[in-house]
Amino acid sequence: MNKILLLEDLPEIRAWVKALVVQVFPQAQISESARVHDALALITAERFELALVDLGLPDGSGVDVVAALRETQPEAQSVVVTIHDDDDHLFPALQAGAFGYLLKEQPREHFVEQLQRISQGEPPLSPSIARKVIAYFTSQRRPQAAQVLHEVSLTDRETEVLLRVAKGFTLPEIGVQLGLSRHTIADYVKQIYRKLNVSSRAEAALEAQRLGLFGRN
Repeated sequence: MNKILLLEDLPEIRAWVKALVVQVFPQAQISESARVHDALALITAERFELALVDLGLPDGSGVDVVAALRETQPEAQSVVVTIHDDDDHLFPALQAGAFGYLLKEQPREHFVEQLQRISQGEPPLSPSIARKVIAYFTSQRRPQAAQVLHEVSLTDRETEVLLRVAKGFTLPEIGVQLGLSRHTIADYVKQIYRKLNVSSRAEAALEAQRLGLFGRN
């Protein structure tokens, strides 16, 4: 990562997050902002590879920044960093294009581990958020799994990989479980994301639930 945007209004939290970002991406140039307005101005003037975005800012919601990045810099990855784990904050952020969703309450080492996943091509998602997404959609009525699987044309192997991605396993862990290399699993994940028209682990978990995979072994 060469260019990173950090949007956080509380100085002490911004310094904490920045220290962790520097630990994971020591060569990165970090642009800091405390307001939505300033962050949007930075997006207009600079290109970013990663944005770490708080949601509750003095002049609005970080969701607007996530949406603006998706619109103007689709190659940039937006990761929400927040205290909010409720549906009213989570789902609008994911729908706006958030690549990941991290809770500030995580221990430092867990936060670092999640950031490291970005370099490995794996969306960072706090475990409690993944469970919330799955639980939410479990309560919704879904089409018959066989019918939907046919519609999206997932192979048996892709279905196995999708289920494990949705359960939160890393690519190396999935490789060990299926007896394949991490790079092969990464190729499967790319194919799955393309077929399902999703771009994040959270969206993949939603699709796995829609496909009725969580009742399988």
